[in-house]
Amino acid sequence: MQRRQFLQTSALAGMGIAAGCADDTPKQHYITLSFDDGFKKSYIKVAELYEKYDLCACFNIIAGAHLPGFVGPDEYIAGYPLGNFTLWNELQDRGHEVMPHGYRHANLAKLPIAEATDLINRSLDMFSSKLKNFDPKRAIFNFPYNASSPELCEWLDDRVLAYTTSGDNINPLPQVGQKFLGRRGYGPDSSEPRLDAQIEDLLTRPTGWLVFNTHGLDGEGWGPIGSGYLDRLLARLIEIPTVKVIPAGVALQDVTPA
Repeated sequence: MQRRQFLQTSALAGMGIAAGCADDTPKQHYITLSFDDGFKKSYIKVAELYEKYDLCACFNIIAGAHLPGFVGPDEYIAGYPLGNFTLWNELQDRGHEVMPHGYRHANLAKLPIAEATDLINRSLDMFSSKLKNFDPKRAIFNFPYNASSPELCEWLDDRVLAYTTSGDNINPLPQVGQKFLGRRGYGPDSSEPRLDAQIEDLLTRPTGWLVFNTHGLDGEGWGPIGSGYLDRLLARLIEIPTVKVIPAGVALQDVTPA
């Protein structure tokens, strides 16, 4: 069944989960490339490239970035056009995964716990009101800067399906109750060499799930990759029999009891 056909019939459609990517074919190596922040030009191109190979992309969005007056926290976000929930809903309808990446891209680990949890709640509330059929209990919360604390992770445990934060980005394969997903990104220059090395490392292991944190394409964002590079990478990965290219929410939803 093709991605678009599956999307029309799956019960996961329109819940933030990229329903069209659900796949029960056993694989030993999972690869999730998460594209963070919400770069409009890049995300449109990423979606096109993933669709070229009948795959679903994993987009993590700054919830308040579409609001008037939003200013990116650094030069890697500021100055680049960001999308809005009209685009995020369109991409979700096309089968891609759209998940929260904070409210204003604050380093939550450096804030008082009350302020940090308020910003997380605001991001989840914004998604609930703006993204069709969004359910926090089925969501992956992606910590800005991959920066968390034990207190924040414990607070999140019963509020979301799982969360990504700093850690070894080769994780165990998806399993019931898996809350913590380690991920890393590399920059500020191109992260292509590091991504290649991480994929090579993954494929030397019997099993594993690589969650790699990237941002935009062709110069947008911190540690960008090239659109030509992504095209070639996806073409290569789908030919490796042990590999499944999959968004994080889909991977965990596949093993989560209804």
